[in-house]
Amino acid sequence: MVEEQRKRVEDHMTKMVEEIDKAYLRKMQGDMHRCAATCCDNESYSIMKIQNCVENCSTPLNRAQQYVQGEFERVQNRLQRCVMDCNDKIKDKMGPTPTQSEADRYSEEFERCATKCVDTYCDLLPSLEKTMKKVLSSKKFE
Repeated sequence: MVEEQRKRVEDHMTKMVEEIDKAYLRKMQGDMHRCAATCCDNESYSIMKIQNCVENCSTPLNRAQQYVQGEFERVQNRLQRCVMDCNDKIKDKMGPTPTQSEADRYSEEFERCATKCVDTYCDLLPSLEKTMKKVLSSKKFE
């Protein structure tokens, strides 16, 4: 059951990352490389000036990637906190020496709670994706 929920989260995340990459980050990466090539083509630039130029070309992509990573970390932390809360609630109920039937019951209760966390998380991803796409298309990283 836990493995199934983990896979569900992973599949949702992978789909979302691919979508954002295809729609925004890949184009930014191409722009970065074209910009850097233009820097290198300028024979009048010193080594230092080329280095600075290439660095400036990568800034928008780096900022966009940091933004995307930060948003993913934020929602993943939320999921982890929810699952940890489930765990804490079960530990509080269980006591020091539960019987096997109590342990089984608590294990099922934990799984139901954790599944609700995953459901909430997966329901949150479409709006997160929409927000991220809006921010990425706003050109604020250029």
